[in-house]
Amino acid sequence: MSEKIPEKEPVVKKNFIHQIVEEELNAGKNDGRVHTRFPPEPNGYLHIGHAKSICLNFGTAQKYNGLTNLRFDDTNPSKEETEYVDSIKEDVHWLGFDWGDREFFASDYFDKLYEFATQLIKEGKAYVDDQDAETISSQKGTPTRPGLESPHRQRSVEENLDLFVRMRNGEFSDGEKVLRAKIDMASPNMHMRDPILYRIMKTPHHRTGDKWCIYPMYDFAHGQCDYWEGITHSICTLEFEVHRPLYNWFIDQLKTDEYRPRQIEFARLNLTYTVMSKRKLLELVKDKHVSGWDDPRMPTVSGLRRRGYTPESIRNFAERIGVTKVDGMIDVALLEHSVREDLNKKAQRVMGVLNPLKVVITNYPEGQVEEMDAINNPENPEAGKRKVPFTREIYIEREDFMEEPPRKFFRLGPGREVRLRYAYFVTCTDVVKDEQGEIVELHCTYDPASRGGNSPDGRKVKGTLHWVSATENVEAEVRLYDRLFLDEDPNGHKDRDFKEFMNPNSLTVLDKCYIEPFVKDSKALDSFQFERLGYFNVDSDSKADKLVFNRTAQLRDNWAKKQGK
Repeated sequence: MSEKIPEKEPVVKKNFIHQIVEEELNAGKNDGRVHTRFPPEPNGYLHIGHAKSICLNFGTAQKYNGLTNLRFDDTNPSKEETEYVDSIKEDVHWLGFDWGDREFFASDYFDKLYEFATQLIKEGKAYVDDQDAETISSQKGTPTRPGLESPHRQRSVEENLDLFVRMRNGEFSDGEKVLRAKIDMASPNMHMRDPILYRIMKTPHHRTGDKWCIYPMYDFAHGQCDYWEGITHSICTLEFEVHRPLYNWFIDQLKTDEYRPRQIEFARLNLTYTVMSKRKLLELVKDKHVSGWDDPRMPTVSGLRRRGYTPESIRNFAERIGVTKVDGMIDVALLEHSVREDLNKKAQRVMGVLNPLKVVITNYPEGQVEEMDAINNPENPEAGKRKVPFTREIYIEREDFMEEPPRKFFRLGPGREVRLRYAYFVTCTDVVKDEQGEIVELHCTYDPASRGGNSPDGRKVKGTLHWVSATENVEAEVRLYDRLFLDEDPNGHKDRDFKEFMNPNSLTVLDKCYIEPFVKDSKALDSFQFERLGYFNVDSDSKADKLVFNRTAQLRDNWAKKQGK
């Protein structure tokens, strides 16, 4: 894997974080080093918000010839699994980034963190508290009212050391005791009011097994891991801004020279019609509202990949939305625009019919197969051309025919002539219906002189239809995806469950669709533009005898329309 984004893809535009980095580089701080880290908790799959953070952390390091570590925050074994670790690594690589030999886990530092906690006890800066979490929380006070000191706050160093060792040895049950820092119960910053450093959890860890039954809290672990790894810029989301004084306090107790990592916060990504909480996404998975973490309706990186999003489209989206210090809501249409823009340049064009209506061209020779020249991608002349088989019987979209068409309907109707893309002019001569009066077949005649879509006599037709041969095709299942939620902000209703706003029509499955033979050897994740219909890609559910396509995006671009493009 290469750590470089392809040259045609800009890394990351300068933002306030880059301004900070450049100021420090100009001042000679950290010996000119830039070293970032991406620290996911392996308790779920990554989503588009994490992708923004990945692009920012790796992109910043690349911009200044630095390094990025991948470090898993695995301090809560009750929620973490190896499956999540593997998925995170796959997603980061797929997005185009690599961490070289710098793969770390918070659990790599469990011994050092334990030693540091012991050091704090010896210095009188930490103590064992026998109170339960609810009691401790009730004693925290408010930002304007000091908290109450624990009755165990004045325990001796010797007693605290003894209890902490016994906690580690498993003598106490879950929740019976915790280790707390001794800082300031009157601090205006609630996070400085004797925060918990360690809690008892008799749960096997996915890497360390049963070695530990006490685990460090995130606030205690991540800053120290940053320090030991030589991180220069600890970039995190805005909710950690109030944690920064605690981050710095721990570093101050640990550092032995002038080096210290700097925490910088930025606004997290919020998307319309989307939930970004891993807890809520896990709820959707567990309750089977979706097929899994990689369901193409999910905002997870794996779901977006399966739906047909490209790494370039996500990186370009992350660049477009920028990096700010103010929370806001990004229109999901901008994400959809990014994938359309990318696929428009690279997706192979083919013709597919999703709701087929058979057309018999009565004056076309039976058994004849003609090969029509078709353009693979008008945006990329180097993509060349392909051959599309044309036969007496074809399929068109059912919506492209109306028995009694209105004045501005320029597609097929009785007695009307239209152009078949890359083929001939055809005129509808007869409509065949079943016993219920449903249209089951159309009869048309074709003009042999109009091959290629133009007539020598110069007559014009207003309608051009896509089509697929009824005998030379690939039958496929097509899954049409829509947004998972109908409400712009499903999290914005405090008195209602976010699942109440789920879109019951977020997935429509079409079983008998017909695609031109060009796609027959396609593999999972191959992308196509089905002409006039949208962008589609091959799903991993595909089998040798039945391809499955996911609709990545429709052709209509609402975001570009809003921008007046």
